[in-house]
Amino acid sequence: MVNIVHIITGLDVGGAERALFRLLANRTTSHFNPSVISLLEKGVVGHQIQSLGIPVYTLGMRRGLPGPRALIHLRGLLKKLAPDLIQGWMYHGNLAATVAASSLGLEIPVLWNIRQSLYDLSKERRLTRGVIYGGAWLSERPRLILYNSKTSAFQHEVVGFKPEKTRIIPNGFDYREYHPDRKMRKRLRRELAIPSHTVLIGLIARYHPMKDHANFLQAAAELMKAGAEMKVAFLLAGRGIDLSNGPLTELIRQLGLSSKVILLGEREDIPGLMPALDIATVSSAWGEGFPNVLGEAMACGVPCVATDVGDSAYLIGGTGKVVPPKDFRALAAAWQDLIAAGAKGRKQRGVKARERIIEHFSLSEIVRQYEKLYMEVTP
Repeated sequence: MVNIVHIITGLDVGGAERALFRLLANRTTSHFNPSVISLLEKGVVGHQIQSLGIPVYTLGMRRGLPGPRALIHLRGLLKKLAPDLIQGWMYHGNLAATVAASSLGLEIPVLWNIRQSLYDLSKERRLTRGVIYGGAWLSERPRLILYNSKTSAFQHEVVGFKPEKTRIIPNGFDYREYHPDRKMRKRLRRELAIPSHTVLIGLIARYHPMKDHANFLQAAAELMKAGAEMKVAFLLAGRGIDLSNGPLTELIRQLGLSSKVILLGEREDIPGLMPALDIATVSSAWGEGFPNVLGEAMACGVPCVATDVGDSAYLIGGTGKVVPPKDFRALAAAWQDLIAAGAKGRKQRGVKARERIIEHFSLSEIVRQYEKLYMEVTP
């Protein structure tokens, strides 16, 4: 039995957190004995992981670098859990894993997992920039550095992360959980009072500058300018996407979109939400690695439009549209092309998108790659 401890920054709903949950929920062997440590709180995903029978521990840190008390707590947990392998997740989790493992004075293999791209470090918070540079300086310490995108690996190597440590494992998607579902589509549209003939364009992302909701909304206004009578609606969901978000609701009002935009807040029923969309969108300005939301939409047979950030273009292939970041006119034009293709044309693209996920990015294959790697680096 191999004890694997996963150390992650936090366990709120997000791409890395959901990737960890899927990896644990779909493990194929009892050879590994996993446990999870969150530097912050347990969060929604932490409770989901616990429901799998996997122990989840929390340090209850405030956001920022782990202080001495947190590192002492983490060291104590690691002594108790006796890991044969430590898997870090995200920048802070990676550094904490390395420092804590070193404090034990044992030769425990540590893996890092980096899941975002680096286009402009100036856009990162000062502390995050410091953690990234610190990671580059310490990057000879982990056994391997896992990236979920080729773009991310290259960009991190440019700022000093050791290229000889690089291993790329893309995100995987459960095409049995995420699939076209007419009943769910009809039910959600009925709940939201969206007519069946209305083209529903969606963005599922937490509220953060890198997600560039302004770009999405400006493109929505541009699209409506092109045809005010167009039967289109826009759905936004994610953490911070609700009526209490003053800047977001004010921008929607200023752009004259109040009657066209639906704000759903954070949702846990993404597999039921996706099939209701006609077009899924990622409008990010930077930071994406290998966007989960694109793969999930594609698995549901929904054609996608994404900005050319991270490995979005590689993931979509020829099944959707890719546009430059921060170009709302290009984004609106791509939507217009898919709207003009009609329901039949969008369905054809959606079928190809789902086939691409099944053939190249199935969750079972990605889990197999992780488990094979864990076998390689443990005795």
